[in-house]
Amino acid sequence: MADLVGYLSAFLTTFAFVPQALHSWKTRDLSGVSLPMYSLFSLGVFGWLIYGIMIVSWPIIVANSVTLMLACVVLYLKITHKD
Repeated sequence: MADLVGYLSAFLTTFAFVPQALHSWKTRDLSGVSLPMYSLFSLGVFGWLIYGIMIVSWPIIVANSVTLMLACVVLYLKITHKD
């Protein structure tokens, strides 16, 4: 039951980033995206991923792998495109 709650929570929090990533990708408008916030957030998600690997928790590993990928897309676009 704990893994089910973990996977459901991971799905909801991870896919909350999909609209931002898609919007950023399509419009290249990142004027409302904070570079320091996304940098710190990405670093924190990377930390959660490492933690998940260390304790072998698949909900944490899967969720943070996907979240890190989405956050890095937005971060990459913010760094490489002018507002």
